[in-house]
Amino acid sequence: MVFLERDGDLDALDLVGEDLDGQDGSHSRILECTFTDCSLDGARLDGTRASDTAWTRVRAGSLSAVSTTWLDCRWEGARLGAVEAHGSEWTRVELHGGKVDYLNLRDATLTDVRLVGVMVDELDLARVKARKVVLDDCRVRRLDVSGARLEDVDLRGVVGLERIDGLDGLRGARITQDQLLDLAPLVAEHLGIVVG
Repeated sequence: MVFLERDGDLDALDLVGEDLDGQDGSHSRILECTFTDCSLDGARLDGTRASDTAWTRVRAGSLSAVSTTWLDCRWEGARLGAVEAHGSEWTRVELHGGKVDYLNLRDATLTDVRLVGVMVDELDLARVKARKVVLDDCRVRRLDVSGARLEDVDLRGVVGLERIDGLDGLRGARITQDQLLDLAPLVAEHLGIVVG
């Protein structure tokens, strides 16, 4: 059995089916590990640095990952509730499949990040600095880009948007013509334009 601990080191471990619920692994270093079918409900990874690590079918109702650093990591088929990852730094991170109810990336720095086939109920990118970010075949119900700074961010693969907060923060994003038409009422409301 493996335990998370504050300021700990996990190096080249293959964790399968581990119950890590409620454990505090804040300020740890995770290097070249795999987490498969593990439970992280209520776990704390605040300030942790993870690199070259794969997370497959990980589940958690809530996960605290504030001010974490993720480098060359891949998440696949995760089932996550509320993820608090504000102030984090993600570089060459990929999320494939799975579902996240609420992903809080406020004030985060994202570089070379891909979300593919992910369902995110609420995606909070307020004040994020994002460069080379792609959302492909993703369903996002609510998006907050208030104060965001986007560069080469591709949102053409996003469907199901019902609400966008901070429309000004979309500057630097790429969308489709159909998405633009869908956004027209929100843009009109944002600019105070009365239609009809």
